Amino acid sequence: MKKSLLSVCAILLSGLLYAQEVNHDAFIVKTLDAKTDQFSKVAREIWENPELGYLEFTSSKLLIDELKAAGFAVETGVAGMPTSFVATYDRGGPVLGFLAEYDALPGLSQDAVPFRSVLVEGGNGHGCGHNLFGTAVVASGVALKEWIDANNIKATIKIFGTPAEEGGAGKVYMVREGLFKNVDAVINWHPSDRNAANASTCTAVMQGYFKFHGQTAHAAGAPQRGRSALDGVEAMNMMVNMMREHIDQESRIHYVITNGGLAANVVPDYAVVEYMVRHPDVVEVKDMWERVINAAEGAALGTGTRVEVEVVAGIYGLLPNETLAKTMHKNLTIVGGVEYDAQEREFAEKIQATLNLSKLPSLTVAKEVQPYQLTHFPASTDVGDVSYVVPTVGLGTATWVPGTAAHTWQAVAADGMSIGYKGMMVAAKTMALTGKDLILNPLLIKEAKKEFDERLGGLQYEPLIGDMAPPLHFRKDQNKVR
Repeated sequence: MKKSLLSVCAILLSGLLYAQEVNHDAFIVKTLDAKTDQFSKVAREIWENPELGYLEFTSSKLLIDELKAAGFAVETGVAGMPTSFVATYDRGGPVLGFLAEYDALPGLSQDAVPFRSVLVEGGNGHGCGHNLFGTAVVASGVALKEWIDANNIKATIKIFGTPAEEGGAGKVYMVREGLFKNVDAVINWHPSDRNAANASTCTAVMQGYFKFHGQTAHAAGAPQRGRSALDGVEAMNMMVNMMREHIDQESRIHYVITNGGLAANVVPDYAVVEYMVRHPDVVEVKDMWERVINAAEGAALGTGTRVEVEVVAGIYGLLPNETLAKTMHKNLTIVGGVEYDAQEREFAEKIQATLNLSKLPSLTVAKEVQPYQLTHFPASTDVGDVSYVVPTVGLGTATWVPGTAAHTWQAVAADGMSIGYKGMMVAAKTMALTGKDLILNPLLIKEAKKEFDERLGGLQYEPLIGDMAPPLHFRKDQNKVR
């Protein structure tokens, strides 16, 4: 009899907790539904003013204004970066961090139409959806704040405004500054062409400029008096390309000559090449970077020039956390994907016609949630450094038409219209519900920290950038054409 009574009580308690959980979820989702138009306007305004890394003054202010209006205390210009911020809503309890990005890419100016239409020749564009990224994070933080207030819950929300993800690696300087020290878990997301909340690894990266200095001369009248800085660059590139045969197959090396001289009949005394070196293992990245530096120094010696190395970014790969990822996947499944209306479907079909893919994914991918798995992607993000100092989780949602790649005009087009906004709100809801779960269930945070320590395996995090200051000039030259 006692066992039967206890069973009944357990069932009733379970039902009560489930009802409370549903009510919490409903409150957060309803709050964000009511704010969809508000945050869609913010995302559009950032999209209309695409700003490059470390120059996101309008974009960061728009997000800061929203947070201040919602009752967050905001500190700006942290870690030596004028467009960074930390917004805090402190009610004690567990501390959750959210990462906001808002920088654009050079040369991707595009109207929100399903055909190539440049708004500003040579201008910037949100080809990675960071206008949506930062906005969704702010939206989720505001919704969580309102939920905390409505339910008298002890918790602290921190929104980290992180500049220059697209080169410049603003988060690394915030990590080095110790801004994540007292944070229990960090939540973020990224625009995509599908919906997935997987634990994931990625590649670590070193990035920098190799600036060659030579001696100018008349290329025909006195070539013997010249020492070509461009020769230095080309010799370096040749040696690095030969090096590719003798590196791990998971490695990636990219370069672009950003300055090759001014006139063919003048021996160039200055030339610059930008390099990025990637590998899943940060130790391997360090080794490859040293080999690239050796190639540069050898090229300078062989061409009678001098080379100066300027590092602009060094970031770790992602340290996955399956405890957090499985919680986020559960919430993404609850929220669901993106439903297109008739106009959006027409837009999407026209976009897909421009993708030049042999097999196009179905548009239904936008409303599906991909099965959970542990994944790896060969790109890089400065979220990696954050993941090495605090348990971190992220997701992707279908802000782009299925089949669209990042850093394309097709992505820019969707980022500035309703398809992008719908995916953005899926992300905002999923992040807020995940934050709610972590606040209400301290055991999740405890388990996430245990997994974090196990995966770290005793590794002591040291930033790859050393003590260098943030490269605030990184995109200034590229920003001259707007």
